[in-house]
Amino acid sequence: MKRIYILLMATITLGLSSCQKEFDPASYAPPLNIGGYTSADQIAPSNLIAYWSFDGTLTEKMSNTNGVATGTAFTAGIKGQALQGALNGYVISNTPTAVQNLKSFTITCWENMPLNANGIVGLVDISNSTQFWGNMTLFFENGGTSASGNLKVHVNNNGVDNWLGNYAMANPWDKWNQIAVTYDQTTSTYKVYVNGSIIATQVIAGNGPLTFQNAGKMVFGTVHFQTNPSLTSATGSQSWASYLTGQLDEVRIYNKALTITEISSLAKLEGRGK
Repeated sequence: MKRIYILLMATITLGLSSCQKEFDPASYAPPLNIGGYTSADQIAPSNLIAYWSFDGTLTEKMSNTNGVATGTAFTAGIKGQALQGALNGYVISNTPTAVQNLKSFTITCWENMPLNANGIVGLVDISNSTQFWGNMTLFFENGGTSASGNLKVHVNNNGVDNWLGNYAMANPWDKWNQIAVTYDQTTSTYKVYVNGSIIATQVIAGNGPLTFQNAGKMVFGTVHFQTNPSLTSATGSQSWASYLTGQLDEVRIYNKALTITEISSLAKLEGRGK
């Protein structure tokens, strides 16, 4: 009788343990929440007008505009895959109409590149087909050192050049950095951010709403006059300009100036692959 009782209890214990799930602490953890957002796509979605994820595709997600690669590839990115640049490599795309019509803007992107020893390196350039510089050019200037890079931004507003920089980025090479630039037409104010933190503010009095000119093309991985053929009739390839030999990822363009909270949250979320 005692043996039967012991066997019965053992059977009941085994049955109960088989019904219990293994405790998983992660299942009880609250979802990641940064600035009220749990993913980058939740930040100003109605203002996002262009987005290149470079997840194995050169297609812009909002307008389905396709890019054309010269010498580039895909590799591991800050979030999914990224565009892998190369010497003499770049991607050309038609500029989405909403980008051509920007009045205020935010552009954000991630880059991971070596020291640009061979010349300036363009990250994103919205071309101006009749001018030396593009309508909006985000690039690293010459003169970087092993411990510092010179970030520079050029915007052409209806024929008037707006120059921002040089902004020193400490130890930027061979690691992922998020760069963001905003412009607010109501205050004529530019702001530049690195990894979610503001590094510069510049007011250009009376600048007002932007008007891009001849902005039909844009290029990733160099500036617009380094393509073959050049995207502008004003000039061709320059000996002091080069190409992104590192990676570019998560290029987003909004039709408003994002807030500091939105920029910081975007950097933190994308940096975590969200």
